[in-house]
Amino acid sequence: MKKEHLIEKTARYIQQEFSHEGSGHDWWHIHRVWQLAQWIARREGANVFIVEMAALLHDLDDWKLSQPNEAKAWKWMEQLGIPPNDQQTIQQVIDQVSFKGAGVDTTPDSLEARVVQDADRLDAMGAIGIARTFAYGGHKNRLIYDPEEQPVLHDSFDAYQQSTGPTINHFYEKLLLLKDRINTATGQKLARQRHQFMEHYLEQFFREWNNHEQPLTL
Repeated sequence: MKKEHLIEKTARYIQQEFSHEGSGHDWWHIHRVWQLAQWIARREGANVFIVEMAALLHDLDDWKLSQPNEAKAWKWMEQLGIPPNDQQTIQQVIDQVSFKGAGVDTTPDSLEARVVQDADRLDAMGAIGIARTFAYGGHKNRLIYDPEEQPVLHDSFDAYQQSTGPTINHFYEKLLLLKDRINTATGQKLARQRHQFMEHYLEQFFREWNNHEQPLTL
């Protein structure tokens, strides 16, 4: 099967799998990451097929959405008949995409992983990132903000997974950290504007919070 057909078939499969996902990790999130990853890949000289497949499959086995050890991405790639070497490369990219805590080094070891990680992180920033953050907070039944609960810079993936803090804390625990963790020159240009938008949003949020709260500092 030609690579473009593998991509098309995978896109249809993922759209069906995530069409009703309400946590901010829906099909349109994946679609944006897919499109942005392609765009970055072409500018950075990455393998576009590997990038596209990894971008489309990157949330299929995500710990926030799936049961452990389901290996749905592997099973799908085997079903498509993707060569084992490509399967392994795509899976390695997928495994390096996620943020795992402020104190956890998740620097990718390939250009393709850097591209997909950047695309995923850019979708967690800016106006869409803000919307997705509150969608996830509501999905997890979290408070919007609690002035008495300070953000935590998690030093392990396990601590990050167990976090139940208010949604506003997540900006300080992850979103505002992403600008300095974007890998590619192309991604960095996009990240600066999105980061600035989040800072302006938080300034307005705290101005409105009882008309006296000040932005958190760490």
